[in-house]
Amino acid sequence: MNGTHPFLAELEWRGLLADQSEGLAARLGRGPLSAYVGFDPTAPSLHVGNLVPISDLVHLQQTGAGAPVGLVGGGTGMIGDPSGKSAERNLLDEATLDVNRAAIRAQLERFLDFSGSLSARVLDNREWLARYGLLEWLREVGKHFSIGYMLSKDSVETRLAGGISLTEFSYMTLQATDFLHLYRDHGVEMQMGGADQWGNITAGLELIRRVIGRGDGEEPAAFALSSPLLLTSGGTKFGKTEEGTVWLAPEMTSPYAFYQYWIGQDDRDVGMMLRRLTLLAADQIYGLEEEQQRSPEARPAQRALAWEMTSRVHGRDEADRQRRVAEAAFSGQPVRDLDVLDVLFEELDHFEFGDEELRMGAHGLAVASGLYPSRSEARRQIEQGGLSINDERVTALDAPVPEPIGGRYLVLRAGRKRLLIGRRAS
Repeated sequence: MNGTHPFLAELEWRGLLADQSEGLAARLGRGPLSAYVGFDPTAPSLHVGNLVPISDLVHLQQTGAGAPVGLVGGGTGMIGDPSGKSAERNLLDEATLDVNRAAIRAQLERFLDFSGSLSARVLDNREWLARYGLLEWLREVGKHFSIGYMLSKDSVETRLAGGISLTEFSYMTLQATDFLHLYRDHGVEMQMGGADQWGNITAGLELIRRVIGRGDGEEPAAFALSSPLLLTSGGTKFGKTEEGTVWLAPEMTSPYAFYQYWIGQDDRDVGMMLRRLTLLAADQIYGLEEEQQRSPEARPAQRALAWEMTSRVHGRDEADRQRRVAEAAFSGQPVRDLDVLDVLFEELDHFEFGDEELRMGAHGLAVASGLYPSRSEARRQIEQGGLSINDERVTALDAPVPEPIGGRYLVLRAGRKRLLIGRRAS
């Protein structure tokens, strides 16, 4: 293990440790410190890509290593970070940033303890960046950064060919200003982030060294730690789907879609995700990996991952609900739970019906619902035993429609893969 402190040991076995600055292990050995991670407030929600730095804060707090600080970039969010970007992003107004900041604070409260001796805090860098006058900032901060130093950073170098504005070029120095302010005014000694942020993070170390000096004796005054970027085995960016970003806010990514995102993870990735994103102990994860190897078709590791992540983001009750929904939708077993049917109707292909559709009989309903494109196709499937309604096999063309479940729902299945939910029109 890298270092003796439980925090570093925990990060290392989970695959969350990429780089650390000089003297960090020794500093942790002297007692807790305060450490921060920055969060981009350009949307009214965090996304699953933020879960790695959130995990860093969680382990910092739970191992007793320090008090976590979530820094919402209300000031830098009005500028834009070039790291990992191919184009400059839109700048947001203050009212939008206020809404987004409040939403992010609420989401962090699901992960971090905001009470006790290592209480978490949320700060907004707009509080101090907005107070700087241009001349004051150039005298205090700007003079410490050479153009050559800034050009050497990967986040800037990769954007030079396509063009980068002075606004985004200055982002590194603003992030360093944050670290200086947090160190000097809030006692925050460490910044953490993804490996793509290492250049910006170390720029903050350099600024603190130049403005404050080193600590006692030859020990550094401030510290940095980064975690590897989370990429899938296919090389795609974690947290992206064909539908777009997977958000933590239920109104932006439904709990059903959130749960299904984790269920759909590749066998090659699921062990890594269990380590980096959950709080499961090592023996639990090893056991799930062994079970996964024995019965990959049952997807035990994915199911555990999906429940753990949904529970942490949306609560245990919602995680239990989505587990029931997934089992009902894809196990092929009869669905009778009205709560489950409510979710399936909203998330899957669906239709509404009334008394007229019920009088059509099973054959007519199968066509009217859109399950089959034509009466002839519906007839062929019925004759081959491929249609069921409310999990009752339809065996005759003149078969009636079964009684709706709870007086409200019809569940149509075409073979094993196509599922269609009907709800009585109000």
